[in-house]
Amino acid sequence: CPECKKSFSHNCQLVTHQGTHSQDKLYECPECKKSFSHNYQLVTHQRTHTGLKTYECPECGKCFSKNSNLVTHQRIHTGEKPHQCPECRKSFCQPSRFLSFALHLSAVVSNGGRRGEIVTGSELEV
Repeated sequence: CPECKKSFSHNCQLVTHQGTHSQDKLYECPECKKSFSHNYQLVTHQRTHTGLKTYECPECGKCFSKNSNLVTHQRIHTGEKPHQCPECRKSFCQPSRFLSFALHLSAVVSNGGRRGEIVTGSELEV
């Protein structure tokens, strides 16, 4: 995204995302007055007020407000880990966990001229 530098794997995702930067936010939440450029964003947002969680895991019964969250959750039961580090081949069930790991791996310690050490915990600077 030229506006915020966020990356997407598909152009249609970029186009949808760019609407979040648009001044034309025609869909307003009657509850909190937050506005959105697409109706589906408003519908999804309104679930935060109603607590409606229509997507239930058939394995354990846990419910989610978004189908994508259910899909990610189900990987706990299946063991699927589709996000893999190209360097070490470690796999992750969620992209966010992979990104945290990537930040962890790419952090460099400039201590005594040593570079490339793996940094943990509070040493990690983002």
